[in-house]
Amino acid sequence: MGHWLVIDLEATTEEGGWPVEEMEIIEIGASLVDGAGREVDHFQRFVRPLRRPLLTAFCRQLTHISQDEIDAARPLNQVWPAFERWLEPYHARLEGWLSWGDYDRQQLQLEWRQQQLASHLGGLPHTDLKRHFARVRQLKRPVGLHAALTLAGMSFQGRQHRALEDARNTARLLPLAFAD
Repeated sequence: MGHWLVIDLEATTEEGGWPVEEMEIIEIGASLVDGAGREVDHFQRFVRPLRRPLLTAFCRQLTHISQDEIDAARPLNQVWPAFERWLEPYHARLEGWLSWGDYDRQQLQLEWRQQQLASHLGGLPHTDLKRHFARVRQLKRPVGLHAALTLAGMSFQGRQHRALEDARNTARLLPLAFAD
């Protein structure tokens, strides 16, 4: 049985949101899980944005990420190769990668293109677990992660809008979404 990689990103934003093209990754969280959703390994790093290095008050409040943490972080062109090195021992067993919603895939693909970064994930299937969960549960429309956990009889563990904690909570839904 293979592994699945659950990724969650936090990014620069303002109240009301910004288009993906204007956002920049500020935190990467990844939980590598087996088919039963048990964590095998994890990765978490802050990322220093280049275009808008100062976080908005809204972004700091939403994510609980401080400006000092971002100022001390490395830019994505240094963090992403570290991520790829972390992931390398698992490549052979990796079935694909998932995120809650499609934003994370879009943001990564945009940043990979803009910064000319190579990624093993580009050749692997991506699953939008938010949509998949809604289909499996026969929901009228996809719901947020917190609501999905509640529907599954679970509660969110940790702090919302932190990349690794969001990825780990998403991973908890994996066995339910792929029960068949």
